[in-house]
Amino acid sequence: MKDRYSRQTMFSAIGDKGQRNIQKKKVLIIGAGALGTANAELLTRAGVGHLTIVDRDYVEWSNLQRQQLYLERDAHDQIPKAIAIKKHLTAINHDVSIVACIKDVNASNLEVMAEGHDLMIDATDNFETRWIINDVSQKLSIPWIYGACVGSFGMSFTVIPGKTPCMNCLWKAIPFQSMTCETGGIIAPVVQMVTAHQSAEAMKILVEDWAALRKTFVTFDLWNNQFQSIDMTKAKREDCLSCGKERTYPFLDYTSGMKTMVLCGRDTVQVRPPKPIDLNINHLLSRLKKAGYKAQANPYLVHIHYEKERMVLFKDGRALIHGTNDMAYAKRVYQKILG
Repeated sequence: MKDRYSRQTMFSAIGDKGQRNIQKKKVLIIGAGALGTANAELLTRAGVGHLTIVDRDYVEWSNLQRQQLYLERDAHDQIPKAIAIKKHLTAINHDVSIVACIKDVNASNLEVMAEGHDLMIDATDNFETRWIINDVSQKLSIPWIYGACVGSFGMSFTVIPGKTPCMNCLWKAIPFQSMTCETGGIIAPVVQMVTAHQSAEAMKILVEDWAALRKTFVTFDLWNNQFQSIDMTKAKREDCLSCGKERTYPFLDYTSGMKTMVLCGRDTVQVRPPKPIDLNINHLLSRLKKAGYKAQANPYLVHIHYEKERMVLFKDGRALIHGTNDMAYAKRVYQKILG
C-alpha cells in the first residue's frame, strides 16, 4: 500500500508533503454525470481524503457512452448516480471517505452541503446551479472549478474567492454555450479534456500550489482543432453583486413552495416539493399498483408509467416527469400520483 501513490509523489510539485495535503482535503463534486464521474475517479485514485458527491438523477442507457464508471447493470436497475458512483469508487480506493447525496442542488441546501469542504467542482448541466455554486463559493470562501462541454467544445475556469473574477463577473465577457448534450450531442474525448483541466487545477489547490493555478478561461473545440486561452485577470468587477464590495449573493435568494423546472435540453420536468419528505417506497409502490398504474421500484425511487409520460419519484418527494416540458401539466401529474 505504501507504493500506491509513489508515481504521484515522485512528481516534484506534489511530493510527500503534497500527498499528505491531498489526503487531508475534502472535495464536493456537484453532479455525477460525465464530468462528475471522471473527476471523482481521478481524485479517488489520487487519494483525496474525502469526497462528497451530490446528484439528482439516475443512470440511463444514454449515459454509458461518456459517463465512466457506470455499468449496464446500473442503467438496467435505474440506480441513482450518487449511489452507483460511490459503489464503484469504493472498489477503486477504500481509503477515501465518500458521501453520496441523492439531492437536487439549490439555493436552499448547497451552503449547508458545502460547509467544511476545501474545494467545489462543477459537474452540472445548467447555469442556474452554477450561479448558486458561485455565490456559495464567495460567501464561504471556497474555491470552485467551472467546467462544461457539448459536441466537441469544452471550457473551464478556476474561481478563487478574493483572487480571481467570479462567474458573475465573467457573464458579460464570455460567450457561454446555450447548446446542451441533449440538443447538440457530445463526444467522450471532450469530457476527458475538460476533466483534465479541472482535475489538474483541483490537485494544485489541494496541494496548495497557488502560484501554479491557471489564470485564464480555456475554451477548445477538439473536432475543429481550435484552442483559446483568455486572460481574465482584468475581468473582476468591484460592482459585482456576488464578489464585489457590496455583495448581496443574489443567486442564494430562495422562496419556498413547490418548484417546477424544465431540465436543461431535456423533454423532462422536475417537480420539487416545498420541503423534502421521506416516502415509504414499498407502501407507495403497493398503492400505485392497486390503483392500476404500471410501476416498479428500487430502494431509492419508483418508476411510474402515466399515460404517455414516465415519472420517476425519489424518496425525498422529488420527481422527474419525462415526455413533457409543460410545467403546469407536470405539477398536476405529480399531485395526482401522490394523492
